[in-house]
Amino acid sequence: MKQGIGQLILFLFVLNLTGCKNDMDEVRLITTRTNTTIEKGTNVEITYSDNGVTSIISKSPTLLRYAVEKPYLEFPDGIELAFYKDGKVESTMTAKYAIAQENSKMMTARNDVVVINEKGEKLNTEELIWDEEKELIYSNAFVKISTKDEIIMGNGMQANQNFTNYTIKNITGTMRVKSGDLP
Repeated sequence: MKQGIGQLILFLFVLNLTGCKNDMDEVRLITTRTNTTIEKGTNVEITYSDNGVTSIISKSPTLLRYAVEKPYLEFPDGIELAFYKDGKVESTMTAKYAIAQENSKMMTARNDVVVINEKGEKLNTEELIWDEEKELIYSNAFVKISTKDEIIMGNGMQANQNFTNYTIKNITGTMRVKSGDLP
């Protein structure tokens, strides 16, 4: 009987050893998460200005700022941006999710991204990158641009951040529509 208990204990010990795993990447991930400072804001509005003149207003229900080696902002519940010129809104952008690297001035917007310019032209895509420093927006994903009299679809696009001058890459289709038929 003592021999059976000894074998059982030895078996459980060996089983326990085989279940242990030394995965340093996982350990780093856990310690990074626990040592990360997360700042949270709700119903956040940020105004960007140049010499006292408003250039961008950003609104989000939730803003998370991760204070890590390369700090970034996350907008898990969406974001709305309004781009101003001469005191009036020149274009708007909305997305259901966004993430921005603080030091690179780059933001990636995802999930139902919509950009509308002052002429009412509308861009729809699932991913859009905004390069704040170069004042450009671009996408390598499927895009649909609706204008007053046509719908243009393609895979990729590039535009100025106000979406007043754009180029569609790899056009997959163009449809002419009657005025008033667009949503």
